[in-house]
Parts: sequence; C-alpha cells; structure tokens
Amino acid sequence: MMKRPFIIVAAVLLMTLGVLAASQWRQHQSPPDLKTSYLFPEARAMAPFELQDQHGSSFNNDSLKGKWSLIFIGFTSCPDICPTTMGKLAAAYADLNKEAPLQVVFISVDPERDTQDKLASYIEFFNPEFVAATAPHSELFPLTRQLGMIYAMVGEGEDYTVDHSASMVLLNPKGEKVAVVKPRSEGKSLPQIRLQEMVADVQAIQSL
Repeated sequence: MMKRPFIIVAAVLLMTLGVLAASQWRQHQSPPDLKTSYLFPEARAMAPFELQDQHGSSFNNDSLKGKWSLIFIGFTSCPDICPTTMGKLAAAYADLNKEAPLQVVFISVDPERDTQDKLASYIEFFNPEFVAATAPHSELFPLTRQLGMIYAMVGEGEDYTVDHSASMVLLNPKGEKVAVVKPRSEGKSLPQIRLQEMVADVQAIQSL
C-alpha cells in the first residue's frame, strides 16, 4: 500500500530535477555568435502601453504575445532610413519567419501627420502583413524609452522632421525584450542595418 505514494513523490522529484537541469543548461550554454545585435543577459518585461494600428485597432502588450516581434520606430515622411529599413524588412520577411512566427512592427513617432489612413497606405507599400501603429507623444515617449530608443522633433512649421533611432528591438513570444539589432557603418556611409546579418542574428536568437 505504500508503493503508490512513493512512486508519485519520485515522479515529482524527477520532474523537478529535469526542470532545474534544463534551466542550468540554458544559463551555461554558449551565447550565439551575433554579427549586428546585442542579446540581453535576461529577457526584459515591457511596461503596459497602448497604440492604435493602421486598421484602427488597439495594439498593446497582448499584441506581442504568441509570436516574435521586430520593432522599428520612424515616420512616413522620413526620406532615407525608414524606407531603406522597411524595404530590407520586406525583403527578409520570409526568412525571418523560417524559425518561428514573427511580426514586423513600425511605430510612427510623428502622430500629428501619420494618420491611420497614411499609415495604412505606407505599410501596404512594403508588406500588408506588417503592423504600423502610433499614439500621442504622452504614450510614445515612455514606450520608446523602455525600448531603448529616442526621437526628437526638429524644425518648426509644417516642414519639421524627426530625428530617431535606427536600431530595432527583438521581442520574444512572451512580449519581452531580448535583443537590439544595431545599424553599422562602413567607412563614411550612414549606419545601416545589414540584411543578411540581421536575419542570421534573429534566427540564431529564435533557436535558443
């Protein structure tokens, strides 16, 4: 009569040891050889945020759950960095989804000019499966800060521009920040995201 409780206790003990062993393995495995990204030592949770996407729907923390997310900030009137980066993301989208489902999220930091219709037209040009979202600056400032990005309005009147970070942030399916994809410059050229290096880094991180 004493065998059944003993078997249950033994099974629970084995499961616990298995979980601990897996945790220790993850902590001690060698980090991937990343070319253009920085992998955080530990995943970082995101504070609550609320945006509106190109369809007029809410985009918030729950929208990050269940898939990987690659976030980039900018504005639709950007003359160089934004269209170049969005074009690269569109070209790499199939490869970025090979290891696991991934969504590309473009956050506009120019909410005065980037209306819902404008965001919809802009993202449709690159890939209709991408997400384009924005919010008032009161929501954007804390969100970009926690993503490790910055932006600033430059100039006055209707012809103002926006200076902004050119990096991207990778989030895991739990909606946690896990890495930053950084642009690199060669010689006197402007820093740019290197397409093949970005894809290789994201796939390496996803496979951990």
